[in-house]
Amino acid sequence: MAGLQEDLYGVLTGDDEGRVCRDIPEAACDEQPGNFSAHLFSLSLTKMGDGLSDPKIVLTWLLQALGAPAFMAGFLVPIREAGALLPQLFIAAYIRSLGRRKFVWAAGSAVQGLAVLGIGVVGLLLEGGRAGWLILLLLAVFSLARSACSVAYKDVLGKTVTKSARGTVTGTANSLAAGFVLLFGLALASGFLERSLTVVLGALFLAGLLWLTAAAAFLRLKEVPGASEGGRNAFDVALSQIGLLKSDAPLRRFILARAFLMASALSPPFLLMLAAGEGGAFGALGAFVSASALAGFVSSYVWGRLSDRSSRKVLFLAGCLTSLSLLLALLTRHWEAGSGWLLPLWLFVLMIAHQGVRLGRSTHIVDMAGEEKRAAYTALSNTIIGVLLAAGGAFGLLAAYAGPGAVVGIFALMGLAGALSALRLEEVQRD
Repeated sequence: MAGLQEDLYGVLTGDDEGRVCRDIPEAACDEQPGNFSAHLFSLSLTKMGDGLSDPKIVLTWLLQALGAPAFMAGFLVPIREAGALLPQLFIAAYIRSLGRRKFVWAAGSAVQGLAVLGIGVVGLLLEGGRAGWLILLLLAVFSLARSACSVAYKDVLGKTVTKSARGTVTGTANSLAAGFVLLFGLALASGFLERSLTVVLGALFLAGLLWLTAAAAFLRLKEVPGASEGGRNAFDVALSQIGLLKSDAPLRRFILARAFLMASALSPPFLLMLAAGEGGAFGALGAFVSASALAGFVSSYVWGRLSDRSSRKVLFLAGCLTSLSLLLALLTRHWEAGSGWLLPLWLFVLMIAHQGVRLGRSTHIVDMAGEEKRAAYTALSNTIIGVLLAAGGAFGLLAAYAGPGAVVGIFALMGLAGALSALRLEEVQRD
């Protein structure tokens, strides 16, 4: 096993036995091949689980299949996104006070796996409103656990994998997982796997087992104790820096643009609801899963390269693509073929736009803030966006009252407003 880990590490990183370890404790240097493999295996499994249980598509489909009230689908993404973001603001200092943080990640991954298994059990035994409320509750538990994992993982990665290999291990895991989820989506779309509730529940059970396996594998990491003092919770930082909203116009404009561009994250469930309205939700599931996985696979690198040149232009283009894809979805939803392949096509464009929003906003705030203001900028913007995401469940209530088409139209306008707001941002990549 050790020889296989050495070979894998050498192939993926281009390193040899005379490796130089950068920005990690000296005691962790000799453990690089084993630690690299543990990260790659665990991260790949959790990202595969993400794809098999994606709230934007799979859980939205599941709620519809179980006959849950339509408004509940609108709460899936807000619970998933805000639930994973907001707790980080309060628990980061405690997690960083621990000498070894791999146990936090492993425990969080196990809880995520159990929550997804619970969702599968609910789908097997219940239906209607009771099933919907329990799924939302389990998703909230999942998101809280994910929040702890997110805080812990950055620290563990920084202590156990050399600086020159961190992007390689996360990028490789993303690619492996995207390929796996794409195959699953294609199997559904082609009819190789039956598009049925049984198959979707089976995918959820598999996703839960993947998280549990990842938790066990992560414990094999050789993590040396690290610094455990001096951390502050991001919420405290945000409160102390609230005055920046009044005095710092570039930050204010960035938060406004980011708020409008939330449309790219919140809108996918409503596209699936549009397909359901045209009688195509069950048939479109495989195409939607494939479109989402393929979009992330083909666009992330391109958006990343473009963001290094102009994150402002990336956010503008991503906002335009968000608005265009949603408007086209509205225009073509009544066509006979719309729910078969046109709506998945517009989802593909939308998810490409979402990748651009994610990479553009992270690059922009890092380059805009500089080292001195980076922590304050990140804490303040994450706090505001987390609160707005939590309020995003109101769109589900609106969809139940006015229909998903009205909500998709609002998101299209938000995407356009986000693009126009991005034009007012500074070119922070320019020296």
